[in-house]
Amino acid sequence: IKWHLLHQSSRLPLDSFSHCAKCLTFTWNTISSIIGLFILAIGIWGLSEKESLESERITYLGSDPMLFFVLVGLVATFISLLGCTGALFESIFLLKLFTGGIIFFLVLEVLSGIVVFSLRQHIKTSLQNFLMVAMLQYQDDLDLQFIMDEIQAGLQCCGVKSYLDWKANLYFKCTSPGVQACGVPASCCLNPLENGTILNSQCGFGTLGMEEFAVQSTIYLGGCVPQLNRWLNSHAGTIGHFPINLATNYS
Repeated sequence: IKWHLLHQSSRLPLDSFSHCAKCLTFTWNTISSIIGLFILAIGIWGLSEKESLESERITYLGSDPMLFFVLVGLVATFISLLGCTGALFESIFLLKLFTGGIIFFLVLEVLSGIVVFSLRQHIKTSLQNFLMVAMLQYQDDLDLQFIMDEIQAGLQCCGVKSYLDWKANLYFKCTSPGVQACGVPASCCLNPLENGTILNSQCGFGTLGMEEFAVQSTIYLGGCVPQLNRWLNSHAGTIGHFPINLATNYS
């Protein structure tokens, strides 16, 4: 009897640990599922707003950047639900699928990091060329306009190398007869919202015809390529440790 009680008491810590690990795995994957659904909702909302799901535009769906959000949201939600249900029902099969998915994406991320590091100069040049194309076709392509606005607002920058790059745009150059002449997009503005709620789409109008000291309180002066380089350099450690952190969180 004493041996039986001792044997049972020796299993309590293991059972408690297993129960704790199960709860943590379930909670973490539930949160990840919610995040995945949120990303998926953003992608679907973007496709709906741009009417990319309409029959006349469905052929261009493959090149729509919002499709990336949809795919990432679907994959993240699916993998998280595998971990969630596997932990809840203690299914070894589902947990193996979940672990396999995590390992696959970790390997994919490491390989992507190696490729990016090896081709960083080529990627920098390609990115610069892409931003230039997005800037030149800003009014003609809604997808490029969306991407350019997100980059400029997110990195707090304007243009490729400086805000003066917008002079190359057909509608923003100072010789243009339109109302946008000598202006920049609202995403270049320091504070594009009036009263914190209404977007002032004309906040950057006329800035290209003014002196730099006069517009520095209205728009961002620095270009997006230098700003992106500074961001990558300042977050190099975080980016490098991301696979390790991800593996730790899911293990």
